[in-house]
Amino acid sequence: MSIKLTKRIAADILGRGVSSIKIVEKGRPDAEKAITREDVKTLIKDGNVYAVVEKHNISVYSKILKKKRSQGRRRGSGRRKGTKNARMSIGLEYKRKVRGQRRVLAALKRDKVISNELFKDFYKLVRGGTFANKASLLGHIRSTGISISDERFEQLKHM
Repeated sequence: MSIKLTKRIAADILGRGVSSIKIVEKGRPDAEKAITREDVKTLIKDGNVYAVVEKHNISVYSKILKKKRSQGRRRGSGRRKGTKNARMSIGLEYKRKVRGQRRVLAALKRDKVISNELFKDFYKLVRGGTFANKASLLGHIRSTGISISDERFEQLKHM
């Protein structure tokens, strides 16, 4: 057929533009004979057809800004527009709280302090938002008759 068809199919397979597809000189006759997508895929696999590496133009100034922001700079109150909730959703607060409580439960289960059945029960309570924080969860676990030493209680509370 033609090289245009091969380039078009290769661009579709590689997810790039037609102009970025290049054909090696020694593979040119095979590229002209290629009719199906499978033919083009074998050409790509053999290295006869390839896409030029994408360029990412980024200015030096934006690189500097990106680096400073990763260090925590340029994120002060003067830069912010919108309320705290607009910038950080309320759901994030719930996730933080629940994940911390689930870590405590996992640690207790791993140490064989609570059984699988109790773990499931407490897990459901945590999911329902019953406990305000890890300390209230641990207090509830203690009140059910499970003994946790004071040192371990403090460790889990600050986990």
